[in-house]
Amino acid sequence: MYAVINDRSRQYTVRPGDEILCDLGPELRPGETVTFDRVHLVSHEGDLKLGKPYVEGARVTAEVLGDVKDKKLVVFRFKRRKNVRVKRGHRQRYTRVRIQEIEG
Repeated sequence: MYAVINDRSRQYTVRPGDEILCDLGPELRPGETVTFDRVHLVSHEGDLKLGKPYVEGARVTAEVLGDVKDKKLVVFRFKRRKNVRVKRGHRQRYTRVRIQEIEG
């Protein structure tokens, strides 16, 4: 059994027990459950349900495991002969969730 869910601007193919990184935000605490109701596709033992754009009544529940940071991305701005050099770093924050159940 698997499903394709939409979280903001990204789509994930998930199965029960999978752990994914989402852009859910820091307001969620570890141990809470979150529900994804924008499900594009649900497959269960050969039965395939495809939504237009979402499958009616389908939802995926997941448990929040905590916040994590991605690898550091270095942004370097440089203009030659002008003595302009700016080095900045960015680490994207994600919320790690474990998929518990797929309904639909």
